[in-house]
Amino acid sequence: MRTGISFTVHPADRRRLEAVVRDRNAAQKHVWRAAIILLSADGIGTAEIMRRTGTSKTTAWRWQERFMEEGVDGLLRDKTRPSRIPPLGAEVAERVVALTLIDPPAEATHWTASMMAAAVGISDSAVRRIWRAHGLQPHRYRQFKLSNDPDFVGKLRDVVGLYVDPPAHAIVLSVDEKSQIQALDRTQPGLPMKKGRLGTMTHDYKRNGTTTLFAALNVLDGTVIGRNMQRHRHQEFIRFLNAINAQVPAKKAVHIILDNYAAHKHPKVRAWLERHKRFTFHFTPTSCSWLNAVEGFFAKLSKWRLKRGIFHSLVDLQAAINRFLAETNDNPKPFTWTADPDKIIAAVKRGHQVLDSFH
Repeated sequence: MRTGISFTVHPADRRRLEAVVRDRNAAQKHVWRAAIILLSADGIGTAEIMRRTGTSKTTAWRWQERFMEEGVDGLLRDKTRPSRIPPLGAEVAERVVALTLIDPPAEATHWTASMMAAAVGISDSAVRRIWRAHGLQPHRYRQFKLSNDPDFVGKLRDVVGLYVDPPAHAIVLSVDEKSQIQALDRTQPGLPMKKGRLGTMTHDYKRNGTTTLFAALNVLDGTVIGRNMQRHRHQEFIRFLNAINAQVPAKKAVHIILDNYAAHKHPKVRAWLERHKRFTFHFTPTSCSWLNAVEGFFAKLSKWRLKRGIFHSLVDLQAAINRFLAETNDNPKPFTWTADPDKIIAAVKRGHQVLDSFH
């Protein structure tokens, strides 16, 4: 052992080191470090330790010294080493951030890591680290639409009021249509999923017609009234209103929440409303489809049943939709509104102010 290095391996430490050597799952670097200490404790010379462990003299001396200073835990922990690559200065990060916030000089809509690396003279990974540290994601964007309805506040409070505090002895229905649902069939049959392999589906398809689903979500109990129709004109809308009128209890008032689609405001629809006094329409503000509760049902229908569905005919598509409606009504969940309308109004005002100041 090197002069100045002296240690004693206590029985508890010896048991730990021997366990490391015997452990077939232990890291090899830990195994030969433990072997160096055990051989040194047994009085084996440095040359023999080098031969048995396949290490150099300086390596054996280094771990003998580490054990003397830190014990067994020191053998199982690597000390951090300075990077061979000098760190980037703060001015580099500032330049990357500044360039990211403006349009790229090339004919492109946004910066990529390779474009930024070439512009600044650093690596792609360094660009990504800087973006991550500053919360920048130029490859992503969020879609939005601010309502320009002059009566936005009044309509919002009216609809949210129906969700939060519906009228007594009345039914509140969220009504809309999901148009142009395509009956898509694949050109070739796919393979089912199995362990280690995804299910397969051809990228191309055959169109077998379209249907339009008229749906009315009862926000009180979560049930859905649905009808499949070929088109979505005011004629089909009136037929759906007649279906609602026949299905809901005759003596209850019906409040219907719907968007500003032209068919919903057709003169014949207004005439139908005059003949059916228990029905009241509540229109959402323009560009506010998210306020209509039935959109959540449409989203589930698309995600769970339509997106990956294979329909050999229009009849197959309509039958699948009807089965989904039946399953929904077998286990309905009442709609619960949780957003604060005051916060929504404030957010819309801020959005208009930011857009006006920016543009």
